[in-house]
Amino acid sequence: MAAPPATTAPSLQSPPEEPITIPEHLDGVAYLYGHPLLNSLSPPLHQTVYNALGLNWTQIPLSSVYGTSATYPPPYTRSPPIETFLASIRSNPKFVGSSVTMPWKVGIMPHLDDLTEDARQAGACNTIFRDEAGRYVGTNTDCIGIREALLQNSPNPADFRGKPALIVGGGGTARTAIYVLRKWLGASKIYIVNRDRAEVDAILAEDAQRNPPSTSSNLPPLVPVSDPAVAASLERPAAIVSGIPNYPPKTPEEINAREVLRTLLGTPSQSAKGVILEMCYHPVPWTEIADMASTAGWKVILGSEALIWQGLEQARLWTGKDVVAVPGVVDKVKEVVAKSIAERSQTKL
Repeated sequence: MAAPPATTAPSLQSPPEEPITIPEHLDGVAYLYGHPLLNSLSPPLHQTVYNALGLNWTQIPLSSVYGTSATYPPPYTRSPPIETFLASIRSNPKFVGSSVTMPWKVGIMPHLDDLTEDARQAGACNTIFRDEAGRYVGTNTDCIGIREALLQNSPNPADFRGKPALIVGGGGTARTAIYVLRKWLGASKIYIVNRDRAEVDAILAEDAQRNPPSTSSNLPPLVPVSDPAVAASLERPAAIVSGIPNYPPKTPEEINAREVLRTLLGTPSQSAKGVILEMCYHPVPWTEIADMASTAGWKVILGSEALIWQGLEQARLWTGKDVVAVPGVVDKVKEVVAKSIAERSQTKL
């Protein structure tokens, strides 16, 4: 592949740091911290909640765009450094909370006043809120998102207990899902299917560090599965969380991992099918894995469900109100998210 033209070099330079402004007309400001943020559904989700509650609040994406559509790669977004961001929110009397996305989910953790157990076990922070003592606390509402997406959309959530579960992937979603499946869903064991054994080994090592054998004897074990023949001999999982991008497998490792998943899904004629939460919903909500699982007889839960429930948990932390209990709020949020995803999906067809 030819190198990009020399004239595109400026697009690779960091933009000048911009001040974080505090809009005077607002009573409360939430932020979305990270990059890229061009396709985030977080601001419209939160605006829907604020409007429903009659709050003069908004969520502001903290990233600046530079480069143009003619540059290579296309326009970047960059967010302020952690130190700049934290200094700004600590001095901002209108600050109510912040979503945190890549690349700051891990890096910001040591800089906060405290972390919840959800953030520690997930190994990442996606939300900042102020507690009653005024401390800036990091948590991970993706845990609540995954939990509620599974529980709210399953015919019988009690079926999860005492049954195996399955994680597809080796990134942050996998780590969060492991914690959820252990803490709330009662999985007996958790299979891990991933193309990269090194990523799986990292998950196992981190898990052992967070949960030493002396204190974790009752935790459901993590079971890497990389052989289709072994997969065929295992008890089928009741719940699956898939956290990989939507692309066809190409490398031998990817093809093998997909075959292991296909084996664990079983065939349409086999009974005892559960639910699969497909966390990948961008750019289109129905993925190859969703189609494969549906064909095999599984109920597919779209990743937008996890997005919705984690956002509602953020709103609860920031507003101090049980937003889920407010009549109409959940339905309005679901309508806005579904409409946004449908519109974006049309542009990708």
